[in-house]
Amino acid sequence: MQWNHLAMPRLRQTKWVRQSIVNGKITQKMSLLVNEIFYSIQGESIYQGLPCIFIRLSGCNLRCSYCDTRYAYDEGTEMEIGEILDRIAVYECPLIEITGGEPLMQQETPLLIYNLLEGEYEVLMETNGSFDISRVDNRCVKIMDIKCPTSNESDKNDMENLKRLNIGDQIKFVIGNRIDYEFAKKTTELKPPKLPPDHILFSPVSGKMAPDKLAKWILEDKLNIRFHLQIHKIICHDKERGV
Repeated sequence: MQWNHLAMPRLRQTKWVRQSIVNGKITQKMSLLVNEIFYSIQGESIYQGLPCIFIRLSGCNLRCSYCDTRYAYDEGTEMEIGEILDRIAVYECPLIEITGGEPLMQQETPLLIYNLLEGEYEVLMETNGSFDISRVDNRCVKIMDIKCPTSNESDKNDMENLKRLNIGDQIKFVIGNRIDYEFAKKTTELKPPKLPPDHILFSPVSGKMAPDKLAKWILEDKLNIRFHLQIHKIICHDKERGV
């Protein structure tokens, strides 16, 4: 879609789809547990720097050692999908990210994403890569974490997801030491050929690994990937939530 911050997406005038199909059966539940909804600058991914609406869903199946959103493990408010759509309309922003927690823990997440896409929003979903991402509409950009060893959750990676990525999707490695770096470097060799090199992101664990050291390793090994920093932690350094 073309970016036009003066034009509202048509979602406000669109009746949202009210049914979800799971294992061939229509489900009655059409709500999600939402931790927070906020408007900020996109701090990660190749969309970095753009204004973005964030819908943070509650619940996560992983407990990464460096997690900075532990408050999303359990806290949340049940919201109908229609309520969510009304809430985000006030921001008049065409870019939305579904994040968590882990969005795919909730079975209605694909339905929410579908409704957003039908409303002509551009939708990103950040996922920890432990659930099958093919459940989500192909028009959605999947930003998939691949957990490195220092996360203590690398055994949860669903490596079959590498085959499910589309050309617009991205993979991200959060790197805490040389072991993580070597793991990430080896894993990039398994990526689908259709994923562009600049959609592979290497980020240092914030506050634990010097960014210049990671940049040096990338240059020494002549890796054709994207070095990446979390700019929202620079912009909103004094905030713990809503970033």
